[in-house]
Amino acid sequence: MREAPPTPTPPARKAPRGHVSFVGAGPGDASLLTVRAAELLAQADVVITELPEQVALVTNGAQIVDGGVGEDGELLTHAARARLVVKHAKSGGHVVRLMAGDPFTYATGPEEAAACSKAGIGFEIVPGVSSISAVPAYAGVPLTNRTHREYSVVSVGDATISWADHAGQDTLVLLSAVARIGEVATGLIDAGRKPDTPVAMTRVGTTTEQTTVVSTLAEIATDAKAAGMTSPAITVVGEVVSMREALSWFETKPLYGWRILVPRTKEQSAGLASRLRGFGAISEEVPTISVEPPRNPQQMDKAVRGLVEGRYEWVAFTSVNAVKAVREKFEEYGLDARAFSGLKIAAVGQKTAEAIATWGIRADLMPSGEQSARGLLEDWPPYDELLDPINRVFLPRADIATETLVAGLIDLGWEVDDVTAYRTVRAAPPPAPTREAIKTGKFDAVMFTSSSTVRNLVGIAGKPHTSTIIACIGPATAKTAEEHGLRVDVLAESPSVEELADALAEFGTARRLGFVEAGEPVTKPSQKRPSTRRKA
Repeated sequence: MREAPPTPTPPARKAPRGHVSFVGAGPGDASLLTVRAAELLAQADVVITELPEQVALVTNGAQIVDGGVGEDGELLTHAARARLVVKHAKSGGHVVRLMAGDPFTYATGPEEAAACSKAGIGFEIVPGVSSISAVPAYAGVPLTNRTHREYSVVSVGDATISWADHAGQDTLVLLSAVARIGEVATGLIDAGRKPDTPVAMTRVGTTTEQTTVVSTLAEIATDAKAAGMTSPAITVVGEVVSMREALSWFETKPLYGWRILVPRTKEQSAGLASRLRGFGAISEEVPTISVEPPRNPQQMDKAVRGLVEGRYEWVAFTSVNAVKAVREKFEEYGLDARAFSGLKIAAVGQKTAEAIATWGIRADLMPSGEQSARGLLEDWPPYDELLDPINRVFLPRADIATETLVAGLIDLGWEVDDVTAYRTVRAAPPPAPTREAIKTGKFDAVMFTSSSTVRNLVGIAGKPHTSTIIACIGPATAKTAEEHGLRVDVLAESPSVEELADALAEFGTARRLGFVEAGEPVTKPSQKRPSTRRKA
């Protein structure tokens, strides 16, 4: 009998090897991320950052590893960063190594990628917008024009540089030069550059904290010190700097650098925050209202059953929250948009109509004028016994809503089921630093989007400082603000947050022009402290 051949030993499984994407995060403005960079960040298992502000770019729940500072609080060396990247890649996941600017331009990308190659780890390079070109562009300083066709980049730091090699008329882009700018300027003048050669120094470029000092080689050291310039900053030397007066587009935005308080949640303010960023502002959301279910849900249950049974002719939605409340009740009962079959739908404004449209339903009635309950009432048809088979309206709304619409519909001959679909309660107070900023004028403007936001903000955080610009979405909100002792500076032409943002931007533009025409430095409201706010 033959012996059975020995069972072969299976080969040892190799440890999984991950993949590393060296991704350029750009010079600071998150909107300058490339499309490929955004795709990779969404797919990453691990993201290794090098600057604290890069954490905000990670939104997919990936593990975030600090690649800038070690556990001992000391800055990581090039070699230490490379070891960190390789270590996480060996775990088998997809590692995104975020690098400021471009990975292969004055960055440690080459050394870290070489370490991956040595370890047998696959990698890719995703170029980013380099601060060398982006920061001067945001400062309104071109690196080349028709008469100056070349530029050189010099990394100053602690290097020994022969300035005689840069004595010509080409544009110079200086990196890490803030601490040695006096020495640099002297070296260039001694090498033959004219003392009155224009110089522009821009710190934290492409962010809303960007500051630019324009001077000359002879004066830049003094002017930079007076302006408190610190790293990171990029300095441009050359005649191209003179074009900044005409080309400065970023720092001259209507609300440039303004810190604006928006009494809403982040979810409610996403579009508004983007619009304000477009005007150069930073928005900070502080929820003043919390939306909660009604204390007694039976009223809503009865109304939804009546809706299905054909009890109503109209459903009137006066807010996005009302649409959400009805939709949640539908889901609870296993209903969908077909339950609205045969009903007429009214929406108080465009935002509410858009919320209804997510159901696949188009509103039959919207205000032709003012987008409010009063405006909706002006367009609402009276009850007609011949045309309207049913005379009842379902009105789901907040517990604190005004009676304007109900009273008006009754006057038009309709019966109204005025149902509390949700409650609005005052939110918890914001953190102490935010409350202090509100009271001491650290915010440049506050945007009030309803009377309740006025009452609740004052209730949970106190009155805004007299220097803060007050912007209101409509006359009713403005009246409430004035009743609380606030001077209303900006009023939207129509009740929408977009119109309110546009109106605030127009105010900012006019305010800026006033400073310029008076020959005064342009300051933000938070930088100027009037003793009292004039009464309206």
